[in-house]
Amino acid sequence: MSTPVKAPKPGPQAAKAQPATPKAPKPGPPHQSTPAAAPVLTGAQAVVKALEELGVEAVFGIPGGTILPAYDPLLDSVKVRHVLVRHEQGAGHAAAGYAQATGKVGVCMATSGPGATNLVTPLADAHMDSVPVVAITGQVVSTAIGTDAFQEADIVGITMPITKHSYLIRDAAEIPRVLAEAFHVAATGRPGPVLVDIPKDILNTPAPFVWPPRMDLPGYKPTTQPHGKQIREAAALIAESRRPVLYVGGGVVKAGAHAELLELAELTGAPVITTLMARGAFPDSHEQHLGMPGMHGTVPAVHSLQKADLIVALGARFDDRVTGKLDTFAPEAKIVHVDIDPAEIGKNREADVPIVGDCKAALAAMVEAYADPGRERLKAWWETLNDLRERYPLGWTDIDDGLTSPQYVIKRLGELAEEGTIWTTGVGQHQMWASQFIAYEHPGTFLNSGGLGTMGYAVPAAMGAKLGRMDRPVWAIDGDGCFQMTNQELATCAIEGIPIKVAVINNGNLGMVRQWQTLFYGQRYSNTDLGTHHSEDSPRVPDFVKLAEALGCVGLRCDTVDEVDEVIRQANAIDDRPVVVDFTVGPDAMVWPMVPAGVSNDEILYARDVRPNFDDEESI
Repeated sequence: MSTPVKAPKPGPQAAKAQPATPKAPKPGPPHQSTPAAAPVLTGAQAVVKALEELGVEAVFGIPGGTILPAYDPLLDSVKVRHVLVRHEQGAGHAAAGYAQATGKVGVCMATSGPGATNLVTPLADAHMDSVPVVAITGQVVSTAIGTDAFQEADIVGITMPITKHSYLIRDAAEIPRVLAEAFHVAATGRPGPVLVDIPKDILNTPAPFVWPPRMDLPGYKPTTQPHGKQIREAAALIAESRRPVLYVGGGVVKAGAHAELLELAELTGAPVITTLMARGAFPDSHEQHLGMPGMHGTVPAVHSLQKADLIVALGARFDDRVTGKLDTFAPEAKIVHVDIDPAEIGKNREADVPIVGDCKAALAAMVEAYADPGRERLKAWWETLNDLRERYPLGWTDIDDGLTSPQYVIKRLGELAEEGTIWTTGVGQHQMWASQFIAYEHPGTFLNSGGLGTMGYAVPAAMGAKLGRMDRPVWAIDGDGCFQMTNQELATCAIEGIPIKVAVINNGNLGMVRQWQTLFYGQRYSNTDLGTHHSEDSPRVPDFVKLAEALGCVGLRCDTVDEVDEVIRQANAIDDRPVVVDFTVGPDAMVWPMVPAGVSNDEILYARDVRPNFDDEESI
């Protein structure tokens, strides 16, 4: 066991999760006279001053040549805390974790060239999952742009497809306006990442600092209020449907609409399913919740979509992991689609009632418009779904290999955790098990990489989430493959006093890839053995306990099922430094249920060679 590297620094004031609302000025004419009393600041000073005015509490980043001017005034800021990460990818994921846990805009910073390109993955990740992040990057001096100068990369061009907007600042006087716009764009409408690229000479150039600036966004006017006629049509369809389902996506969480969702669900009596990005938007304990849909969703959730006569999609995008083979998806269902992004409506599935608007406003309006015809029409629907829920519960079959079942470990982590614990995951089997075997009662408590599926997300995202919510325990559930991609950020956590907890579900393999090789590649395990299990022939490489201690953390190991509870309790009791627990689990556990890629959801497998039969009580 190691000693703390450094006493924890005070983190930013913990705040309740809420929709992102930065203190950005209101849009208005960009052209205004400079007040006589406006202070003259360098571009670098203007960056830091603007961040302070925008209420930024934390910036995750690494200094380098072109961004270095901004780091000098940052040293003097008493409002903005900088967290020195070990890799820019960690900065981006930490900013996203902070944003998802707090509802505020996350901020990361990097230098030009490789520093900026190392942010590409977390920016793409935030774009896919609609997370409000502002990335500030340095750029080579203006006169050198386009000359292939040292550490030059066209980061604006590179990130254009994976951000809501990307800026290249050419005038130091524009810095306050551009940063105000960046925060406004990132946090409003469908949230997402914005990049601000600033040449080094602009950071060194003095200019008047005008605050608040006038934002110039003439083409940016997100529709938040839904159309009344469409709301009434949606409410009427719900009232007449006999097999409705509320298909809930991450947009409900982003809108802070969980209370309105609960009200509509209870008013209508319709079953509710929550996607990977919406876990916690509707309480798992609620009798109307059927679980998660999709490739590894529950049998009743998948069946409810396939057999529905009405799907009310709320902040969801009908992605391929939910629909399976698209032309076989929900063949009898009418579609009500609510989304703040009009580009999502009709993109994958045509909507009978398209509703562009904020989910919170739309759900409240539906509640008001709904005329309850009674629940008798839903009786047969619920009998079917409850029968499936009883016949095909989530569970697992222990494998007789002498090792602990990973599902059991994750289930016990959830059961022994404090109320309000925030969970992050990497990507793969452990991510699916975490979505299945931990109960989520509140939004903003399950953070993961849904759309992009980014391995290495868990540890830095947990770091950002913990910094934003020092009042909450934060557990990262990671795989031994994911963990080796970004575990260097544990050094950041140790030095900065950010006491996250990490459960490494160590099955010795790239688990999800191995599962596919087992099922679809004749058990030919090409390049999936990671060597992280001890054997007679080789030691653990790496030894995660020793690695944790080397990074300034407490390292624990659990090798048997009898040790699981005690080790989890030990980890939960430590709150003054990061903790890593190496859970040695079996390599052959699989995620079930499963809809194989490219097939209809009707082909869902409950377990290997076990396909639910929706017509009678036998399985084939």
